[in-house]
Amino acid sequence: MGKRKSIIVIGAGAAGLMAACAAADEGADVTVIEKNEKAGKKIYITGKGRCNFTNACDTADYFRNVISNPKFLYSAVYDFDQQAMIRFLEDNGCPTKVERGNRAFPLSDHASDVTRALTDHLRKHGGKILFHQTVTRILTEPVPDGDPHDDTQDRPESAGIPGEEKRRAVGVELPNGRKLRADAVILATGGRSYPSTGSTGDGYRFAGELGMEVREQSPSLVPFTVRESWPMTLQGLSLKNVAVKVLPAEDTDTGEKGKRRGGRRLRPVYEGFGEMLFTHFGVSGPLILSASCHTDFREHPEGYVLHLDLKPALSMDQLAARIQREFELAPQKEFVNAIRPLFPARLSDVMAQLSGLAAAADGTPRKAVSVTVKEIQAFAALVKNVPVTLTGTRGFNEAIITRGGICVKEINPSSMESRRVQGLYIAGEVIDVDAYTGGFNLQIAWSTGHLAGVSAAS
Repeated sequence: MGKRKSIIVIGAGAAGLMAACAAADEGADVTVIEKNEKAGKKIYITGKGRCNFTNACDTADYFRNVISNPKFLYSAVYDFDQQAMIRFLEDNGCPTKVERGNRAFPLSDHASDVTRALTDHLRKHGGKILFHQTVTRILTEPVPDGDPHDDTQDRPESAGIPGEEKRRAVGVELPNGRKLRADAVILATGGRSYPSTGSTGDGYRFAGELGMEVREQSPSLVPFTVRESWPMTLQGLSLKNVAVKVLPAEDTDTGEKGKRRGGRRLRPVYEGFGEMLFTHFGVSGPLILSASCHTDFREHPEGYVLHLDLKPALSMDQLAARIQREFELAPQKEFVNAIRPLFPARLSDVMAQLSGLAAAADGTPRKAVSVTVKEIQAFAALVKNVPVTLTGTRGFNEAIITRGGICVKEINPSSMESRRVQGLYIAGEVIDVDAYTGGFNLQIAWSTGHLAGVSAAS
């Protein structure tokens, strides 16, 4: 038997652990280097500690939920898909379940069981994890012409960048100058979201130092801050079955609603239906997190406007008729009380305030019977389109994922190997791929990690 191939994996997150497991399964001698005191630190906080580890939808639906560069993931996902991940956990002592929206969780509702399944599998196959260790750089060396270890003649996709010196990853360097040698290196350092878990963007620096193109990063799947004060008064209120549209704020220099400079008409950057949450700073919840994947406050520093439809199942005429009926049933009720059947209690107070119909000119409360047909129609229009000004996001500290990262053109999608550095494989959030919430992003980590591990070891 020949010598076992040695592989170093940088990062013991989702992608790194899966890459290490896959490489160990292929017989490689695997060492994972992790800066934290334990593995899978970010896994522990996903799904509010329950770990929505994948989405069990069919493959076509899966790719529809990938926002950035879905075609890049075809090989990785078809090589190791959602059902493969479910089988992996089941086979390693972590029973699973599938809930609403095809979201898959460990049966125990404990994210730690997912991490334990990965680390136990790795150790059973001879892999090891070095904790409290930080990689300072990836070591490379030129690939001399005629080198017997240069297999790029057989693999043209790994032959490097035309006109550039071919280089090969040979290990990593630690802060004390200690060098660890390896036959291949897998870069799985994560992005910049939740930096307290160790995701501080090291991988982008490593890639940049090796000459790779790195796309600018921004927080994604992240809550919004808002300009208005009334959403904060609803802190903790969750709304289900609402619809939203998000548009860039109108250009105040033009004064033309719905247009920007140059007269180009604005189109929604996002439209969706689902659940949202009011917070002490603005808005959050699944619908809002998905909307954040389509906003860029660098491109639109004036912000965005969230148009909230509180009754999407009703047309404007149907809603106006419904309001009219409520008023006819209780003509002597004050306006704010007459609309309570339409909304949660606190939201009724806010909608009465926003409508300007709750009180007469002298400040006395208005009765339902005093509200005109025209005013009812105006109120229905407000219910169907409540504007909220989005001023920014809560940043990387509260972002679930990072948008941007190492350009996919730098990576061979059939192996996850760098096109620029032979023997360097890249996996997970550090790549410029991202998806909606619901388990899709963790599956990106599992799939790219698995393919990187198998490719590095074979």
